[in-house]
Amino acid sequence: MPRAMYEYTKMVLQKVSFDTVLFCKELEKAASRLLPYELDELRLWLQQFIHEKPELSQCLIYLKS
Repeated sequence: MPRAMYEYTKMVLQKVSFDTVLFCKELEKAASRLLPYELDELRLWLQQFIHEKPELSQCLIYLKS
């Protein structure tokens, strides 16, 4: 089940990436719901995803712990 939440989170983040504020809100939710190892995977995925959308990089503060 946790793996499904990780995949769902990635799908939601891709769909809301047109709006920085919405992207940040969803990322904040993900940070509170995902397991620690899933957050590590999400960080790696986000580094690649944000490479093409640098305006979203400000949202990474929600993953800093």
